[in-house]
Amino acid sequence: MATIIGYEAAIPNPALKLLGFLIGEWRTEGSHPMLPGKTLHGRTSFAWSDGGAFIVMRSEIDEPEVPSGIAIFGTDDDAKECSMLYFDERGVSRRYIVALRSDEWQWWRDMPGFSQRFSAKLVDGGKRMLGQGEMNRGERWEPDLQLTYTRIV
Repeated sequence: MATIIGYEAAIPNPALKLLGFLIGEWRTEGSHPMLPGKTLHGRTSFAWSDGGAFIVMRSEIDEPEVPSGIAIFGTDDDAKECSMLYFDERGVSRRYIVALRSDEWQWWRDMPGFSQRFSAKLVDGGKRMLGQGEMNRGERWEPDLQLTYTRIV
């Protein structure tokens, strides 16, 4: 019988507790300025990983123009920050800083030539989240992906 390596560290990360409201499955509906007039439909799930040491997000949109992705949320005690490591089907890999709040999550990355930020607020007693993204290609902030999340489970 194989021994599970590192099982002692598979415990809840107290710094991620504030993001616990995300855990579950969500139906998404939204829009993107690069797809005018098109309503985007998809799903996103958030799950504890490794006993609560991390949170894993998986997302997909039915329309092929929007990539499916996976992200892992974790924290750094010394830096006092939460990060999201993102990877999608295009092979795009990015790191975002995440703000932790009990009813809202925000993430952003400031990089020369292409910065992004996103904010989603919990509404309707936790049944929905309203999310709005913005992007900056060097000149000014512009609308990016907008999503409404509706809790399924």
